[in-house]
Amino acid sequence: MTVVTRFAPSPTGFLHIGGARTALFNWLYARHHGGKYLLRIEDTDRKRSTQEAIDAILEGLNWLGLTADEEPVFQSARQQRHNQIALDLLKSGNAYHCYCSPEELTEMRETARAEGRTVLYDRRWRDRDPSDAPEGVLPVVRLKAPRDGETVIEDAIQGDVRVANTQLDDIILLRADGTPTYMLSVVVDDHDMGITHVIRGDDHLTNALRQINIYRAIGWDNPVFAHMPLTHGADGTKLSKRHGALGIDAYRDMGYLPEALLNYLMRLGWSHGDDEIFPIEKAIEWFDLPDVNKGAARLDFDKLAAVNSHYIRESDNQRLLDLALPGLERRLEMPVNDDGKKRLIAGLDGLKTRAKTINELIDNALFYVLPRPLNLDQKADQILTDEARAVLAALRADLINIGDWSAHSVEDSVRALADARELKLGQIAQPFRAALCGSTVSPGIFDVAANLGRDETLGRLEDIIGS
Repeated sequence: MTVVTRFAPSPTGFLHIGGARTALFNWLYARHHGGKYLLRIEDTDRKRSTQEAIDAILEGLNWLGLTADEEPVFQSARQQRHNQIALDLLKSGNAYHCYCSPEELTEMRETARAEGRTVLYDRRWRDRDPSDAPEGVLPVVRLKAPRDGETVIEDAIQGDVRVANTQLDDIILLRADGTPTYMLSVVVDDHDMGITHVIRGDDHLTNALRQINIYRAIGWDNPVFAHMPLTHGADGTKLSKRHGALGIDAYRDMGYLPEALLNYLMRLGWSHGDDEIFPIEKAIEWFDLPDVNKGAARLDFDKLAAVNSHYIRESDNQRLLDLALPGLERRLEMPVNDDGKKRLIAGLDGLKTRAKTINELIDNALFYVLPRPLNLDQKADQILTDEARAVLAALRADLINIGDWSAHSVEDSVRALADARELKLGQIAQPFRAALCGSTVSPGIFDVAANLGRDETLGRLEDIIGS
């Protein structure tokens, strides 16, 4: 059997972090077994589905590298097939027309609540003669669900899940306007797409108990169900926007790398020993459903930042430059020129070890590409006293004479000046940093001077000495 999984988002909102994890687990399971991973856009809610959301879902999946193996299936295009299955169930006696008006259903529920009974539909039209149908009421089509015994799902994550059939009502398959319901459409689409494993959040577990009866009524084998616990906030409560239930595009805009987000999501409810950082190839090799945790996973931004910082450190400098440039140019409100790019790429080794996100990297890298003269922040301005500027003038005179410009030669000049003037190294290095960076925070200042190069370093010193 070829394993076929699917991710089936509804385009009524963007691809959020929980949906991305569901897509990832489906993708990993298919890759682990050499199978196929498919995408279905469940856009039957035409009023709430938007093209903007569809585009965002596809863009988010592509950014994460979770591209489906075939073109997406759009559920709305398959309505005729869904309707035909409902009509077939009517013909086989496994479904029936229900002529209850909305008012009747409301009265039925209110009476049941008042009497302390279940508010499930009471099946009043299940065995009733259609000739009793009232005039002017368009019927819905309901499934004839089993009334006795229990429905059992052998869930690949949750284990056996059982429910008495008295707790499952005759669900609607076709609405009065002839449109199919979600429950029917999902079953038909999963069958027609050859889905062997339905891996999704455990909020769908009750749906699965109802859907399995649709499979049986049609005469189809049901897929393997695997319902994974949902992702919660760090405080253990249901995930919301304040916890980070944001669109994947927001994580990209916050400066997270796709491979870092994938690595973090892999460990969110699934584990392989104590391994925290591992490439996607290892995840494909190791991933299996029995290892998915049964308890809810908790979103932890500190862990995500730690994973992201690892991948930033491991990234190629040219790639980091390409990622940082758009943000730098927005901050500058002008393009970064070639000299700025050269200075920045030279300085990335010192910058990327200090950044948890690309946005942090942009903040820390800005001084490399700022046009002269630099604007000093408050602390830098305070350090650059008249006395400090006089020391920098002497330092500049020494630096002009350096033959081989490097971090070592710049450091030697600074140390020699400190010894000659009986100053502590910091009494020169700190004003030097303020002059070159416009702030009191940077990577090693001698490395910074080397990365800026002779002309830019001397020019920035001249701006401070002469100001």
